[in-house]
Amino acid sequence: MKIFDAHCDLLYKLWREPDIDVFSDERLQVSISKLQERNNNIQCFAVFIPEDIPFINRMEVALQQINLFYQRILKKFPEIKLIKTKSDINLLSNHEMGAILTLEGCDAIGDQLNNLQILYHLGVRSVGLTWNFANLVADGAHEKRNGGLTNFGRMVIRYLNEQRLWTDLSHACERSFWEALDIAEYPIASHSNAYSICKHVRNLKDEQIVALLKNNGMIGVTFVPYFTSNRSNPTISDVLKQVEYICSLGGETQLGFGSDFDGIEVTITGLENYSGYETLINELQKLYSEELVHKFMYRNFFEHMSY
Repeated sequence: MKIFDAHCDLLYKLWREPDIDVFSDERLQVSISKLQERNNNIQCFAVFIPEDIPFINRMEVALQQINLFYQRILKKFPEIKLIKTKSDINLLSNHEMGAILTLEGCDAIGDQLNNLQILYHLGVRSVGLTWNFANLVADGAHEKRNGGLTNFGRMVIRYLNEQRLWTDLSHACERSFWEALDIAEYPIASHSNAYSICKHVRNLKDEQIVALLKNNGMIGVTFVPYFTSNRSNPTISDVLKQVEYICSLGGETQLGFGSDFDGIEVTITGLENYSGYETLINELQKLYSEELVHKFMYRNFFEHMSY
């Protein structure tokens, strides 16, 4: 069964720790060797700029991470293909897999739409408006003022609409979420869980999930332990509870997964790295039909690609 994972932070980890062996280093939760365990998978690779980077250097860091993507992944592993359009996926041969570049937060672009256009030309196909705090586009989930979108943020979303790209609402504060959902034509939440199951500010409340689904959006159930359960040591059963709950809100054909691998230090028991997807698939198949599990794992995100 194929896997479409909507979020990992491998590029950030390669940038932070240049000595990492991208093929098989045990420090990686998503290594190339683990990705190659299955054929025709799609993996989204996020460009993430940490808060400690000076504002003036953030676009440069984004470009450095994208360069790592091209030099250390695409160039060295020709069986991994850059995905810029849905038709690129259809062209994959049996031994190939697809890689999609995404942007986690618009900090890198500052107040310059030209910077976003440059990232688009380099292959970025999904754009998260914020990380946890405020930028010049919107306020994030941990920004106490809950300020919503800026005028520039609205301009960014209109550009994403024109290019038919995903507007990623994970990490947005509630006001940013609602204001963005009102104008985004291709909304997703790449790595967010249900607040009703786990009361964390990064999760989505029922009314947010329902509205996202009504707007033909996608939600990627994530494997961040403290987004998954209030229990101290969550397991795959807690991920299944998230899946079940989101399905109860109408999400069967709009639910996928966004692991957040390599963006987390602690993991869910049984989902310590990408290889844990095998166990997750087996557990899902005990509860749902083969067809529905295939939708969760791959088809739903694929069907919601508009670019």
